[in-house]
Amino acid sequence: MTAFLKRSVAMAGLFLFSLSTISCATYQSKVAESRNYLQNGQYDLAEKSLEPLAKKQDGDQLVYLLDYSVALQMSGKIKESSEALIKADKLAESQDYTSVSRQAGSLLINQEMVQYQGDSFEKFYINAYAALNYLELGQLDEALVETRRMNEKYVKINSEDRKTFEKNVFGKYLSAMIWESNQNWDDAYIAYEEAYKLEPGIPFIAADLIRSSKRARRTDTYQKWKKSFPEVAEKKEWYDKNYGELVIIYEQGWGPRKAQVGGQGIYAGGYNPPILQPVFNNVVGMKASISGIGEFESNKVYDVERAAIETLQHDYAWLSAKRIGAFAAKEVVADQIRQQNEALGNVAWLAMQLSERADLRQWSTLPQSVQLVRVPLKGGKYNINLQGIGANGNLSGDGKAFTDIVIKPQRTTFLRWRTLK
Repeated sequence: MTAFLKRSVAMAGLFLFSLSTISCATYQSKVAESRNYLQNGQYDLAEKSLEPLAKKQDGDQLVYLLDYSVALQMSGKIKESSEALIKADKLAESQDYTSVSRQAGSLLINQEMVQYQGDSFEKFYINAYAALNYLELGQLDEALVETRRMNEKYVKINSEDRKTFEKNVFGKYLSAMIWESNQNWDDAYIAYEEAYKLEPGIPFIAADLIRSSKRARRTDTYQKWKKSFPEVAEKKEWYDKNYGELVIIYEQGWGPRKAQVGGQGIYAGGYNPPILQPVFNNVVGMKASISGIGEFESNKVYDVERAAIETLQHDYAWLSAKRIGAFAAKEVVADQIRQQNEALGNVAWLAMQLSERADLRQWSTLPQSVQLVRVPLKGGKYNINLQGIGANGNLSGDGKAFTDIVIKPQRTTFLRWRTLK
């Protein structure tokens, strides 16, 4: 085979490969069916739909493992969900996870050729979600392991001077509650203070800082927070040895979903930027009725939608610069082909440009927000009824009942609920 013929075959192969990518299904289209199953309460079908994608060892395995872990959790397979998250965590942190060949392919085809590594706030949520799983199983020690793992990530990301929205304040706040549940008073205070620095508007944070600093015997700090928040009245139940605490963690709705501006192909100088489109959720809040105590509405502690949108907006400049480089690389390759065959070079250039599309991968089964109810309760058994609050302010008809929930003195009992409508 002559050198010219070899080059022609290689060029034709590139051309055909480029054409094939144009019609490839995107991540969003691949998981649409499983999300519909989840929304309809068909959790086992969602799990089965995602399982083969999550087990396929390729550059997209991480993103499918994340969605798969949610489907498993919703199916009641909490242990299996945690196992999927452990695998996802290792993939996300693997130093050699990026393939050189995939990087090169992303320049000539599209950004989805690069292995998915997840956004920073998603990486924190991996451990937060695993910790929630362990709390749901009553395994506090295992939840503490995930808390330490999150702290390691915070130390690393703080050394890199990253943006606040990348740091996932829910992970830090959840860590504080877990430390407090285990009576690690000083660790709890440190985590609450760090959460306050990330998001001073957390509804409970003033009381948390006062309570945890007193329990940690940080007298000067306690006095400082008392002066800073004179409107907060300390409750005797916080320190009463006959009382425990009920924490209800409510994961509300669907987070935003990535979409492509302008359709597939050449756009805005050769780059189609992704956008995040908010999902309308019928259920926006939660009311908890506790037998013999009263009713309490949930408070938002973490806006996942805002974190995702701010992350993508921050990435726009970097993504655009990278795709401009890709546009130039395609010009070089097409020109090399034209030198041998002008018509084939022109067709190859067109195919490569038409294959250009936005990277629509994300952890798309994350909630829109995380909300909490925190109530100190005397040790004993309680019936707890949860009801969704609709966008119109009325009860939505969605609900979940917990019977004979045991509150242990000086301990925290965690309950969890998710709505997908």
